Amino acid sequence: MNQSKKGLSNWLLLGGVVILAAAPFIFARNAEFAGADDRAAKAVTEIQPGYQPWFKPLMNVPSCEVQTFLFASQAALGAGTLGFLIGLYKGRSEQRNSNHEHSD
Repeated sequence: MNQSKKGLSNWLLLGGVVILAAAPFIFARNAEFAGADDRAAKAVTEIQPGYQPWFKPLMNVPSCEVQTFLFASQAALGAGTLGFLIGLYKGRSEQRNSNHEHSD
């Protein structure tokens, strides 16, 4: 693939990502963005009004921003760990294949 086609496909991919990221905000103007925890608590209260949770949270988060930061940090840590493990196993597999080819 020559350089100009590669550059064009990179720009098309970038444009697709921007469109996919913006689409929910464009098409869902009056939508309410709420977390799954809020919806689950509301559904449980509707089904069984006297329900009492089995446990209390370990800590109360002072603001929504802190809660978002903690969630994003947890997601980043999980994605980083998963990416590291995939790279580790792929590297080991390639090294094993390389050693196997040289020994034949």
